[in-house]
Amino acid sequence: GTQIAQQVDLKKNLFFFVCQGTRDYNPKQMAIREKVFNTIISCFKRHGAETIDTPVFELKETLTGKYGEDSKLIYDLKDQGGELLSLRYDLTVPFARYLAMNKITNIKRYHIAKVYRRDNPAMTRGRYREFYQCDFDIAGQYDAMIPDAECLKIVHEILSELDLGDFRIKVNDRRILDGMFAVCGVPDDKFRTICSTVDKLDKMPWEDVKKEMVNEKGLSEEAADQIGEYVAVCVAGGMDLAERLLQDHKMSQSKQACAGLSDIKLLFSFLQLFQVTDKVVFDLSLARGLDYYTGIIYEAVLTQAGVAAVSNEAQNGANAEESVSVGSVAGGGRYDGLVGMFDPKGRKVPCVGVSIGIERIFSIMEQKAEASAEKVRTTEVQVMVASAQKNLLEERLRLVTELWNAGIKAEVMYKKNPKLLSQLQHCEESGIPLVAILGEQELKDGVVKLRVVATREEIDIARTDLTSEIRRRTSEA
Repeated sequence: GTQIAQQVDLKKNLFFFVCQGTRDYNPKQMAIREKVFNTIISCFKRHGAETIDTPVFELKETLTGKYGEDSKLIYDLKDQGGELLSLRYDLTVPFARYLAMNKITNIKRYHIAKVYRRDNPAMTRGRYREFYQCDFDIAGQYDAMIPDAECLKIVHEILSELDLGDFRIKVNDRRILDGMFAVCGVPDDKFRTICSTVDKLDKMPWEDVKKEMVNEKGLSEEAADQIGEYVAVCVAGGMDLAERLLQDHKMSQSKQACAGLSDIKLLFSFLQLFQVTDKVVFDLSLARGLDYYTGIIYEAVLTQAGVAAVSNEAQNGANAEESVSVGSVAGGGRYDGLVGMFDPKGRKVPCVGVSIGIERIFSIMEQKAEASAEKVRTTEVQVMVASAQKNLLEERLRLVTELWNAGIKAEVMYKKNPKLLSQLQHCEESGIPLVAILGEQELKDGVVKLRVVATREEIDIARTDLTSEIRRRTSEA
Protein backbone atom coordinates (compact mmCIF):
# COMPACT_ATOMS: atom_id res chain seq x y z
CA GLY A 1 0.00 0.00 0.00
CA THR A 2 2.85 2.38 0.84
CA GLN A 3 4.48 1.67 -2.54
CA ILE A 4 1.26 2.49 -4.43
CA ALA A 5 0.88 5.74 -2.43
CA GLN A 6 4.49 6.68 -3.26
CA GLN A 7 3.87 6.01 -6.98
CA VAL A 8 0.76 8.21 -6.93
CA ASP A 9 2.74 11.00 -5.19
CA LEU A 10 5.52 10.66 -7.77
CA LYS A 11 3.02 10.99 -10.64
CA LYS A 12 1.59 14.12 -9.01
CA ASN A 13 5.04 15.58 -8.55
CA LEU A 14 5.97 14.94 -12.19
CA PHE A 15 3.80 17.92 -13.09
CA PHE A 16 6.09 20.16 -11.05
CA PHE A 17 9.34 19.11 -12.74
CA VAL A 18 8.78 22.03 -15.14
CA CYS A 19 9.15 25.36 -13.31
CA GLN A 20 6.11 27.58 -13.04
CA GLY A 21 6.02 30.07 -15.90
CA THR A 22 8.07 27.84 -18.23
CA ARG A 23 7.01 25.16 -20.71
CA ASP A 24 8.13 22.30 -22.91
CA TYR A 25 7.46 22.48 -26.66
CA ASN A 26 6.37 19.45 -28.66
CA PRO A 27 7.41 18.94 -32.32
CA LYS A 28 4.17 20.50 -33.64
CA GLN A 29 4.68 23.61 -31.51
CA MET A 30 8.33 23.79 -32.55
CA ALA A 31 7.34 23.63 -36.23
CA ILE A 32 5.05 26.64 -35.70
CA ARG A 33 7.80 28.50 -33.79
CA GLU A 34 10.31 27.84 -36.55
CA LYS A 35 7.94 29.20 -39.18
CA VAL A 36 7.38 32.38 -37.13
CA PHE A 37 11.12 32.82 -36.49
CA ASN A 38 11.88 32.39 -40.21
CA THR A 39 9.33 35.10 -41.11
CA ILE A 40 10.81 37.51 -38.55
CA ILE A 41 14.46 36.80 -39.37
CA SER A 42 13.88 37.19 -43.12
CA CYS A 43 12.27 40.60 -42.43
CA PHE A 44 15.22 41.69 -40.25
CA LYS A 45 17.66 40.56 -42.96
CA ARG A 46 15.62 42.31 -45.66
CA HIS A 47 16.26 45.54 -43.74
CA GLY A 48 20.01 44.95 -43.64
CA ALA A 49 20.51 43.73 -40.07
CA GLU A 50 23.37 41.55 -38.85
CA THR A 51 23.11 39.42 -35.70
CA ILE A 52 24.98 39.12 -32.39
CA ASP A 53 24.71 37.04 -29.20
CA THR A 54 25.45 37.87 -25.53
CA PRO A 55 25.66 35.74 -22.34
CA VAL A 56 22.42 34.61 -20.70
CA PHE A 57 23.63 36.17 -17.42
CA GLU A 58 25.21 39.56 -16.80
CA LEU A 59 26.91 41.21 -13.83
CA LYS A 60 24.12 42.31 -11.50
CA GLU A 61 25.37 45.93 -11.63
CA THR A 62 24.91 45.90 -15.45
CA LEU A 63 21.15 45.41 -15.04
CA THR A 64 20.60 47.40 -11.82
CA GLY A 65 18.86 50.75 -12.19
CA LYS A 66 17.90 50.35 -15.88
CA TYR A 67 14.29 49.15 -15.62
CA GLY A 68 12.64 51.41 -13.03
CA GLU A 69 9.89 49.64 -11.07
CA ASP A 70 10.35 46.47 -13.14
CA SER A 71 13.80 45.91 -11.56
CA LYS A 72 12.10 43.78 -8.90
CA LEU A 73 11.42 41.19 -11.63
CA ILE A 74 15.13 40.51 -12.30
CA TYR A 75 16.32 36.98 -11.41
CA ASP A 76 19.43 37.21 -9.21
CA LEU A 77 21.77 34.21 -9.16
CA LYS A 78 23.63 32.86 -6.15
CA ASP A 79 27.06 34.46 -5.63
CA GLN A 80 29.61 32.40 -7.62
CA GLY A 81 33.31 33.10 -7.05
CA GLY A 82 32.76 36.64 -5.81
CA GLU A 83 30.62 37.81 -8.75
CA LEU A 84 27.04 38.93 -8.26
CA LEU A 85 25.17 37.82 -11.39
CA SER A 86 21.63 38.14 -12.74
CA LEU A 87 19.78 36.50 -15.62
CA ARG A 88 19.20 38.97 -18.44
CA TYR A 89 15.81 40.71 -18.23
CA ASP A 90 15.77 41.83 -21.88
CA LEU A 91 18.14 42.06 -24.85
CA THR A 92 18.40 45.87 -24.91
CA VAL A 93 20.57 46.49 -21.84
CA PRO A 94 23.06 43.71 -22.83
CA PHE A 95 23.15 45.30 -26.33
CA ALA A 96 24.00 48.71 -24.86
CA ARG A 97 26.70 47.12 -22.69
CA TYR A 98 28.07 45.33 -25.79
CA LEU A 99 28.24 48.60 -27.77
CA ALA A 100 30.06 50.45 -24.97
CA MET A 101 32.52 47.58 -24.29
CA ASN A 102 33.42 47.24 -27.96
CA LYS A 103 33.38 51.01 -28.71
CA ILE A 104 30.81 50.48 -31.50
CA THR A 105 29.14 53.72 -32.61
CA ASN A 106 26.85 52.40 -35.32
CA ILE A 107 25.30 49.02 -36.08
CA LYS A 108 21.98 47.63 -37.30
CA ARG A 109 21.51 44.33 -35.51
CA TYR A 110 18.94 41.73 -34.59
CA HIS A 111 19.15 39.35 -31.62
CA ILE A 112 16.84 36.42 -30.87
CA ALA A 113 17.36 34.79 -27.47
CA LYS A 114 15.71 33.83 -24.18
CA VAL A 115 15.22 36.32 -21.35
CA TYR A 116 14.02 35.82 -17.76
CA ARG A 117 11.55 37.65 -15.51
CA ARG A 118 10.21 36.88 -12.03
CA ASP A 119 6.75 37.81 -13.27
CA ASN A 120 3.34 36.40 -12.38
CA PRO A 121 2.93 33.98 -15.28
CA ALA A 122 -0.27 34.04 -17.33
CA MET A 123 0.53 31.25 -19.74
CA THR A 124 -2.82 31.34 -21.54
CA ARG A 125 -1.92 34.90 -22.59
CA GLY A 126 1.63 34.06 -23.61
CA ARG A 127 3.27 35.56 -20.50
CA TYR A 128 6.09 33.45 -19.08
CA ARG A 129 9.10 33.68 -16.79
CA GLU A 130 11.39 32.30 -19.49
CA PHE A 131 10.67 33.45 -23.02
CA TYR A 132 12.20 34.49 -26.31
CA GLN A 133 12.63 38.06 -27.43
CA CYS A 134 13.21 39.07 -31.04
CA ASP A 135 14.91 42.46 -31.12
CA PHE A 136 15.89 44.76 -33.98
CA ASP A 137 17.90 47.90 -33.16
CA ILE A 138 19.60 50.71 -35.06
CA ALA A 139 22.48 52.39 -33.22
CA GLY A 140 24.19 55.51 -34.58
CA GLN A 141 23.95 59.24 -35.16
CA TYR A 142 21.40 59.75 -37.95
CA ASP A 143 18.90 62.39 -39.02
CA ALA A 144 15.72 62.52 -36.92
CA MET A 145 12.98 59.91 -37.27
CA ILE A 146 14.33 57.99 -40.31
CA PRO A 147 15.51 54.90 -38.36
CA ASP A 148 12.52 55.26 -36.00
CA ALA A 149 10.13 55.08 -38.96
CA GLU A 150 11.93 52.00 -40.32
CA CYS A 151 11.41 50.19 -36.99
CA LEU A 152 7.65 50.82 -37.32
CA LYS A 153 7.75 49.64 -40.94
CA ILE A 154 9.37 46.38 -39.74
CA VAL A 155 6.60 45.81 -37.16
CA HIS A 156 4.00 46.46 -39.88
CA GLU A 157 5.67 43.98 -42.26
CA ILE A 158 6.01 41.20 -39.67
CA LEU A 159 2.46 41.44 -38.30
CA SER A 160 1.01 41.64 -41.82
CA GLU A 161 3.01 38.61 -43.00
CA LEU A 162 2.12 36.49 -39.95
CA ASP A 163 -1.57 37.20 -40.68
CA LEU A 164 -2.63 37.41 -37.03
CA GLY A 165 -5.58 39.67 -37.79
CA ASP A 166 -6.09 43.42 -37.61
CA PHE A 167 -3.60 45.42 -35.52
CA ARG A 168 -2.71 48.97 -34.50
CA ILE A 169 0.69 50.46 -33.74
CA LYS A 170 0.38 53.16 -31.07
CA VAL A 171 3.12 55.81 -30.93
CA ASN A 172 4.01 58.49 -28.42
CA ASP A 173 7.16 60.26 -27.20
CA ARG A 174 8.67 60.34 -23.72
CA ARG A 175 9.41 64.05 -24.18
CA ILE A 176 5.71 64.72 -24.82
CA LEU A 177 4.80 62.73 -21.70
CA ASP A 178 7.40 64.52 -19.57
CA GLY A 179 6.23 67.88 -20.92
CA MET A 180 2.62 66.95 -20.17
CA PHE A 181 3.55 65.86 -16.62
CA ALA A 182 5.41 69.15 -16.07
CA VAL A 183 2.54 71.38 -17.24
CA CYS A 184 0.06 69.29 -15.22
CA GLY A 185 2.06 69.88 -12.03
CA VAL A 186 3.78 66.52 -11.53
CA PRO A 187 7.04 66.97 -9.51
CA ASP A 188 10.22 66.07 -11.47
CA ASP A 189 11.09 63.19 -9.13
CA LYS A 190 7.72 61.52 -9.81
CA PHE A 191 7.90 61.56 -13.65
CA ARG A 192 9.08 57.95 -14.06
CA THR A 193 6.83 56.43 -11.42
CA ILE A 194 3.75 58.27 -12.77
CA CYS A 195 4.79 57.17 -16.27
CA SER A 196 4.65 53.49 -15.24
CA THR A 197 1.12 54.05 -13.85
CA VAL A 198 -0.11 55.80 -17.02
CA ASP A 199 1.23 52.77 -18.92
CA LYS A 200 -1.46 50.63 -17.24
CA LEU A 201 -4.29 52.47 -19.01
CA ASP A 202 -4.62 49.68 -21.58
CA LYS A 203 -5.32 47.21 -18.74
CA MET A 204 -7.12 49.35 -16.11
CA PRO A 205 -9.89 51.99 -16.29
CA TRP A 206 -8.89 55.64 -15.70
CA GLU A 207 -10.50 55.65 -12.21
CA ASP A 208 -8.12 52.89 -11.02
CA VAL A 209 -5.10 54.53 -12.67
CA LYS A 210 -5.96 57.82 -10.98
CA LYS A 211 -6.41 56.04 -7.63
CA GLU A 212 -2.93 54.51 -7.94
CA MET A 213 -1.39 57.90 -8.82
CA VAL A 214 -3.02 59.67 -5.89
CA ASN A 215 -3.17 56.99 -3.15
CA GLU A 216 -0.02 54.97 -3.88
CA LYS A 217 2.26 57.45 -5.68
CA GLY A 218 1.31 60.54 -3.67
CA LEU A 219 0.28 62.75 -6.63
CA SER A 220 -2.14 65.58 -6.02
CA GLU A 221 -5.69 64.98 -7.22
CA GLU A 222 -5.58 68.20 -9.28
CA ALA A 223 -2.47 67.06 -11.19
CA ALA A 224 -4.01 63.61 -11.79
CA ASP A 225 -7.21 65.19 -13.17
CA GLN A 226 -5.19 67.37 -15.57
CA ILE A 227 -3.32 64.29 -16.85
CA GLY A 228 -6.70 62.58 -17.25
CA GLU A 229 -7.98 65.39 -19.47
CA TYR A 230 -5.12 64.81 -21.91
CA VAL A 231 -4.91 61.00 -21.96
CA ALA A 232 -8.68 60.52 -22.18
CA VAL A 233 -9.12 62.81 -25.20
CA CYS A 234 -5.82 62.58 -27.08
CA VAL A 235 -5.93 59.04 -28.44
CA ALA A 236 -5.95 57.59 -31.95
CA GLY A 237 -4.78 60.61 -33.91
CA GLY A 238 -2.01 61.36 -36.34
CA MET A 239 -0.32 64.52 -37.61
CA ASP A 240 -3.55 66.40 -36.86
CA LEU A 241 -3.39 65.49 -33.15
CA ALA A 242 0.28 66.54 -32.96
CA GLU A 243 -0.65 69.86 -34.59
CA ARG A 244 -3.52 70.35 -32.14
CA LEU A 245 -1.30 69.72 -29.12
CA LEU A 246 1.33 72.13 -30.46
CA GLN A 247 -1.41 74.81 -30.37
CA ASP A 248 -2.54 73.78 -26.85
CA HIS A 249 -1.89 76.71 -24.49
CA LYS A 250 -0.41 74.50 -21.75
CA MET A 251 1.56 72.01 -23.87
CA SER A 252 3.09 74.79 -25.96
CA GLN A 253 4.78 76.08 -22.80
CA SER A 254 6.99 72.97 -22.64
CA LYS A 255 10.04 72.97 -24.97
CA GLN A 256 10.39 69.24 -24.43
CA ALA A 257 6.81 68.51 -25.46
CA CYS A 258 7.08 70.77 -28.53
CA ALA A 259 10.29 69.01 -29.67
CA GLY A 260 8.54 65.63 -29.28
CA LEU A 261 5.41 66.79 -31.11
CA SER A 262 7.49 68.18 -34.02
CA ASP A 263 9.27 64.82 -34.30
CA ILE A 264 5.91 62.97 -34.26
CA LYS A 265 4.83 65.11 -37.25
CA LEU A 266 8.10 64.29 -39.04
CA LEU A 267 7.69 60.59 -38.19
CA PHE A 268 4.22 60.51 -39.76
CA SER A 269 5.55 62.11 -42.96
CA PHE A 270 8.07 59.21 -43.28
CA LEU A 271 5.42 56.63 -42.36
CA GLN A 272 3.30 57.92 -45.26
CA LEU A 273 6.23 57.25 -47.61
CA PHE A 274 6.64 53.77 -46.07
CA GLN A 275 2.89 53.17 -46.65
CA VAL A 276 2.07 52.17 -43.07
CA THR A 277 -0.07 55.07 -41.78
CA ASP A 278 -3.20 52.89 -42.11
CA LYS A 279 -2.15 51.04 -38.92
CA VAL A 280 -0.26 53.71 -36.91
CA VAL A 281 -1.94 56.05 -34.41
CA PHE A 282 -0.56 58.77 -32.13
CA ASP A 283 -1.84 57.96 -28.62
CA LEU A 284 -0.98 60.19 -25.66
CA SER A 285 -1.95 57.46 -23.16
CA LEU A 286 0.90 55.19 -24.31
CA ALA A 287 3.72 55.39 -21.76
CA ARG A 288 5.77 52.12 -21.74
CA GLY A 289 7.21 51.57 -18.29
CA LEU A 290 10.94 51.04 -18.89
CA ASP A 291 13.18 53.80 -17.55
CA TYR A 292 15.65 53.89 -20.42
CA TYR A 293 13.37 55.36 -23.13
CA THR A 294 14.21 58.97 -24.05
CA GLY A 295 12.13 59.80 -27.14
CA ILE A 296 9.71 58.02 -29.46
CA ILE A 297 7.94 54.96 -27.97
CA TYR A 298 5.56 52.54 -29.68
CA GLU A 299 3.51 49.43 -29.09
CA ALA A 300 1.58 47.13 -31.44
CA VAL A 301 -1.68 45.55 -30.28
CA LEU A 302 -4.06 43.16 -32.01
CA THR A 303 -7.47 44.77 -32.36
CA GLN A 304 -9.70 41.97 -33.59
CA ALA A 305 -11.64 39.40 -31.59
CA GLY A 306 -9.29 36.71 -32.92
CA VAL A 307 -7.12 37.53 -29.92
CA ALA A 308 -9.88 35.99 -27.84
CA ALA A 309 -8.68 32.57 -28.87
CA VAL A 310 -5.68 32.81 -26.56
CA SER A 311 -7.45 34.30 -23.59
CA ASN A 312 -9.32 32.31 -20.98
CA GLU A 313 -11.82 35.11 -20.55
CA ALA A 314 -12.84 34.80 -24.18
CA GLN A 315 -13.65 31.12 -23.77
CA ASN A 316 -15.86 32.10 -20.84
CA GLY A 317 -17.85 34.45 -23.04
CA ALA A 318 -16.02 37.74 -22.49
CA ASN A 319 -16.41 40.35 -25.20
CA ALA A 320 -13.80 41.29 -27.83
CA GLU A 321 -12.69 44.37 -25.91
CA GLU A 322 -11.72 42.28 -22.89
CA SER A 323 -9.99 39.72 -25.07
CA VAL A 324 -7.44 42.33 -26.17
CA SER A 325 -5.99 41.98 -22.66
CA VAL A 326 -3.68 39.41 -24.24
CA GLY A 327 -1.40 42.47 -24.42
CA SER A 328 0.93 44.00 -26.95
CA VAL A 329 2.61 41.89 -29.61
CA ALA A 330 5.51 44.31 -30.23
CA GLY A 331 6.99 47.36 -28.55
CA GLY A 332 10.00 49.58 -28.51
CA GLY A 333 11.35 53.09 -28.69
CA ARG A 334 14.35 55.40 -28.62
CA TYR A 335 16.94 55.11 -25.83
CA ASP A 336 19.73 57.61 -26.49
CA GLY A 337 21.24 57.56 -22.98
CA LEU A 338 21.63 53.85 -22.25
CA VAL A 339 25.00 53.16 -23.93
CA GLY A 340 26.52 56.17 -22.13
CA MET A 341 25.74 54.50 -18.78
CA PHE A 342 28.31 51.82 -19.60
CA ASP A 343 30.97 54.05 -21.17
CA PRO A 344 33.69 55.21 -18.74
CA LYS A 345 33.64 58.65 -20.40
CA GLY A 346 29.84 58.72 -20.71
CA ARG A 347 29.94 58.84 -24.52
CA LYS A 348 26.42 58.42 -25.87
CA VAL A 349 25.34 56.34 -28.84
CA PRO A 350 21.79 57.15 -30.01
CA CYS A 351 19.69 53.97 -30.38
CA VAL A 352 16.19 53.03 -31.44
CA GLY A 353 14.73 49.54 -31.55
CA VAL A 354 11.78 47.21 -31.44
CA SER A 355 11.06 43.92 -29.69
CA ILE A 356 8.57 41.44 -31.16
CA GLY A 357 6.40 39.76 -28.49
CA ILE A 358 7.11 36.34 -29.84
CA GLU A 359 5.48 34.23 -27.08
CA ARG A 360 2.13 35.96 -27.51
CA ILE A 361 2.40 35.47 -31.26
CA PHE A 362 3.18 31.75 -30.72
CA SER A 363 0.11 31.39 -28.48
CA ILE A 364 -2.12 32.86 -31.18
CA MET A 365 -0.53 30.79 -33.98
CA GLU A 366 -0.89 27.60 -31.92
CA GLN A 367 -4.57 28.33 -31.29
CA LYS A 368 -5.09 28.98 -35.00
CA ALA A 369 -3.39 25.67 -35.86
CA GLU A 370 -5.60 23.83 -33.35
CA ALA A 371 -8.74 25.43 -34.76
CA SER A 372 -7.91 24.61 -38.38
CA ALA A 373 -8.01 21.08 -39.76
CA GLU A 374 -4.71 21.68 -41.55
CA LYS A 375 -1.99 19.24 -40.50
CA VAL A 376 1.24 20.82 -39.21
CA ARG A 377 4.30 19.04 -40.57
CA THR A 378 6.98 18.49 -37.95
CA THR A 379 9.70 17.27 -40.34
CA GLU A 380 10.81 18.36 -43.82
CA VAL A 381 11.41 14.87 -45.27
CA GLN A 382 10.88 14.95 -49.04
CA VAL A 383 10.98 11.23 -49.79
CA MET A 384 10.78 7.85 -48.05
CA VAL A 385 13.00 5.12 -49.52
CA ALA A 386 10.86 1.95 -49.45
CA SER A 387 10.73 -1.56 -50.87
CA ALA A 388 7.89 -3.91 -51.69
CA GLN A 389 9.99 -7.07 -51.43
CA LYS A 390 12.15 -8.74 -48.81
CA ASN A 391 15.96 -8.70 -48.51
CA LEU A 392 16.44 -5.23 -49.98
CA LEU A 393 17.70 -3.45 -46.84
CA GLU A 394 21.20 -2.92 -48.31
CA GLU A 395 19.78 -1.49 -51.52
CA ARG A 396 17.51 0.85 -49.56
CA LEU A 397 20.47 2.05 -47.50
CA ARG A 398 22.54 2.60 -50.66
CA LEU A 399 19.78 4.68 -52.24
CA VAL A 400 19.05 6.77 -49.11
CA THR A 401 22.81 7.50 -48.87
CA GLU A 402 22.84 8.72 -52.51
CA LEU A 403 19.91 11.02 -51.70
CA TRP A 404 21.46 12.36 -48.48
CA ASN A 405 24.73 13.03 -50.29
CA ALA A 406 22.79 14.98 -52.92
CA GLY A 407 21.19 17.13 -50.21
CA ILE A 408 17.74 15.49 -50.38
CA LYS A 409 15.85 15.13 -47.10
CA ALA A 410 15.13 11.40 -47.02
CA GLU A 411 14.14 8.70 -44.58
CA VAL A 412 14.22 4.90 -44.44
CA MET A 413 12.49 2.49 -42.04
CA TYR A 414 14.78 0.84 -39.49
CA LYS A 415 13.60 -2.69 -40.33
CA LYS A 416 15.08 -5.40 -42.54
CA ASN A 417 11.80 -6.29 -44.22
CA PRO A 418 9.12 -3.68 -43.52
CA LYS A 419 5.69 -4.11 -45.11
CA LEU A 420 4.99 -1.68 -47.96
CA LEU A 421 1.67 -0.69 -46.38
CA SER A 422 3.32 0.35 -43.09
CA GLN A 423 5.89 2.40 -45.06
CA LEU A 424 3.13 4.18 -46.99
CA GLN A 425 1.11 4.79 -43.81
CA HIS A 426 4.17 6.43 -42.19
CA CYS A 427 4.36 8.81 -45.18
CA GLU A 428 0.68 9.76 -44.87
CA GLU A 429 0.95 10.32 -41.11
CA SER A 430 4.17 12.39 -41.41
CA GLY A 431 3.15 14.32 -44.53
CA ILE A 432 6.04 12.92 -46.60
CA PRO A 433 5.01 13.70 -50.20
CA LEU A 434 7.01 11.08 -52.16
CA VAL A 435 8.04 7.42 -51.86
CA ALA A 436 10.99 5.97 -53.82
CA ILE A 437 10.16 2.25 -54.15
CA LEU A 438 12.83 -0.34 -54.98
CA GLY A 439 12.22 -3.87 -56.26
CA GLU A 440 14.24 -6.59 -58.02
CA GLN A 441 12.96 -5.49 -61.43
CA GLU A 442 13.69 -1.79 -60.79
CA LEU A 443 17.24 -2.63 -59.76
CA LYS A 444 17.77 -4.63 -63.01
CA ASP A 445 16.32 -1.81 -65.12
CA GLY A 446 18.26 0.96 -63.31
CA VAL A 447 15.07 2.77 -62.33
CA VAL A 448 13.19 3.72 -59.17
CA LYS A 449 9.41 3.70 -58.87
CA LEU A 450 8.44 7.15 -57.57
CA ARG A 451 5.03 7.26 -55.89
CA VAL A 452 3.14 10.49 -55.16
CA VAL A 453 1.52 9.88 -51.77
CA ALA A 454 -1.42 12.28 -52.24
CA THR A 455 -2.57 10.97 -55.67
CA ARG A 456 -1.08 7.41 -55.51
CA GLU A 457 0.33 8.03 -59.00
CA GLU A 458 3.47 5.92 -59.72
CA ILE A 459 6.11 6.52 -62.40
CA ASP A 460 9.43 4.87 -63.20
CA ILE A 461 12.35 7.33 -63.02
CA ALA A 462 15.91 6.58 -64.15
CA ARG A 463 18.05 6.37 -61.01
CA THR A 464 20.39 9.04 -62.39
CA ASP A 465 17.44 11.46 -62.70
CA LEU A 466 15.90 10.70 -59.30
CA THR A 467 17.35 13.61 -57.27
CA SER A 468 16.41 16.25 -59.85
CA GLU A 469 12.88 14.78 -60.13
CA ILE A 470 12.41 14.83 -56.33
CA ARG A 471 13.65 18.42 -56.21
CA ARG A 472 11.31 19.46 -59.02
CA ARG A 473 8.27 17.84 -57.44
CA THR A 474 8.90 19.05 -53.88
CA SER A 475 9.69 22.62 -54.97
CA GLU A 476 6.35 22.71 -56.82
CA ALA A 477 4.59 21.55 -53.66
